[in-house]
Amino acid sequence: MYAFFLSLFLTTIYVYKWHKHFEVNISLIFTIIPIANLGYWMEMTAKTKEGFIYGIKIEYIGGCFLILFINLCVFRLCGINIRRWIRTVFFVLTMILFLSVLSIGYYPIFYKGLSFEKVGNETVVIKDYAIMHNVFYGVLILVIALGIGAIIYTYVAEKPVSKTMLFLLSVPELLSIAGFLGNKMFFKSNYILPYLYVAAQLVYLLIIKRMALYDIIDTVIESMAETGQTAFISIDMKHRYLGSNETAKNIIPELRSMGIDKKIDDNKYFKRNISHWLKHFEEDNSVNTNLYIKRNIKNLDEVTFYKVEVDYLYYGSKKKGYQIILRDDTKNQEYINLLDNYNTQLEEEVSKKTEKIVEMHNNLILSMAVVVESRDNSTGGHVRRTSDVVKMLIEEIKKNDRFGLTDEFCKDLIKAAPMHDLGKIAVDDAVLKKPGRFTDEEFEKMKTHAAEGAKIVHEILKDTDDESFKIVAENVAHYHHERMDGSGYPEGLKGEEIPIEARIMAIADVYDALVSKRVYKESMSFEQANKIMMESMGSHFDKNLEEYYVNARPKLEEYYSNQE
Repeated sequence: MYAFFLSLFLTTIYVYKWHKHFEVNISLIFTIIPIANLGYWMEMTAKTKEGFIYGIKIEYIGGCFLILFINLCVFRLCGINIRRWIRTVFFVLTMILFLSVLSIGYYPIFYKGLSFEKVGNETVVIKDYAIMHNVFYGVLILVIALGIGAIIYTYVAEKPVSKTMLFLLSVPELLSIAGFLGNKMFFKSNYILPYLYVAAQLVYLLIIKRMALYDIIDTVIESMAETGQTAFISIDMKHRYLGSNETAKNIIPELRSMGIDKKIDDNKYFKRNISHWLKHFEEDNSVNTNLYIKRNIKNLDEVTFYKVEVDYLYYGSKKKGYQIILRDDTKNQEYINLLDNYNTQLEEEVSKKTEKIVEMHNNLILSMAVVVESRDNSTGGHVRRTSDVVKMLIEEIKKNDRFGLTDEFCKDLIKAAPMHDLGKIAVDDAVLKKPGRFTDEEFEKMKTHAAEGAKIVHEILKDTDDESFKIVAENVAHYHHERMDGSGYPEGLKGEEIPIEARIMAIADVYDALVSKRVYKESMSFEQANKIMMESMGSHFDKNLEEYYVNARPKLEEYYSNQE
């Protein structure tokens, strides 16, 4: 009797706390347990054999269906999808078992017979079990084993399910084992089972309390995240991670590896942002707006601004944690930045004048390069040709860019290419115009043009506002004679120590030298030049640039075939 009223009371509490997002199998569990306990009460107080049989039939509603719904609940909360036909098979099997229970008193299917014997002042019921009773225990053991297996699998596989939830889900499974096996072996009575049912109800009340936190995520998804433009992150009052939507994980990829119930404060990455936002909000609830800046790893110039709003996470009228909402605020930030730094009309005028100045500046640099080239022992045109070769290589790189080169960088490199040999202006004419091979001493003097070129470029561009172009131009002049194996000059840099702009320039510079006529040599055939270039990949030139050189080769040969 007590167990029945306790279970009825706990079911009433569940109804009071019920939410549409609760797992449906939990509702069935709270419905069946009072019915089953009513059957036990009827069985205990029965005065006739018929009353006793009716009690048994009602109590077996729990015996047959309760374990099924408990384990379906386990699979759902563990995130394991059970196919519809499998659920249907188990339900039909359970229904067949219950129908066999209903045969008690009519057919010897579940019980062959029931007899009552007087032992002292007590009446003892002797049950003669039939085959379906054995089948009942077999199915019971199978279903419980599947449920426990699902919990163990979810834990071992580290699926995104709270460890606290897994522990709570395992308790009803253990109570089932204790109830259906333990009482037969130790208690020798069925009447301990109603109280185990009540204990299971208490556990499920704890489960739905925890579910309330996670189900907030679903309600937020329904109202805010359907468009995929709003990101949200849910944190409980102890700074434990509850979940986030896909948009949030795209913005902050580190969330994908964050375990449910893990403390945000223990993660080094989140200390700089999420923990920081929460701290300020806790100190002053009015400080609930922040800015999160995300840079594109492949293109650092591409920046996205997100407006971050922090507020309490409510369930009903109670604060259960914090919700963090991120919205793309890039356009607004760009507009603010524009208002802070520029007047639109003035900017247009300045831009036009700046373009004119830049054009004059570029023509001046090109003219200087041509003047320097006129002192060299080449037949002329080296500056123009190497610039064109660099442009062809850049075009191939941009088709399948391994280096993440920005459009600004590519433009700067093409513009800087003519400046690569400016340092030759500092080399004595006797060396620069010598028609034959250099002596060791002469070659050392010739090698100084790289470092001298960097100094000259630095002086020319020191007052420019275009910092990125200045860096590229200096690197091209300074390091275009460096080699990947470290045997180049002037610094003997190796591998990726050599700036990428200088590595690209080196290919253009050497290729032009090979296929162009000089006063001291004839032009080399394309086949000979290509053989030398390919043999030098990895030692002189960057092996990673090989495919771009190979792809550009047809254009290069066509280009040089048309040169006079």
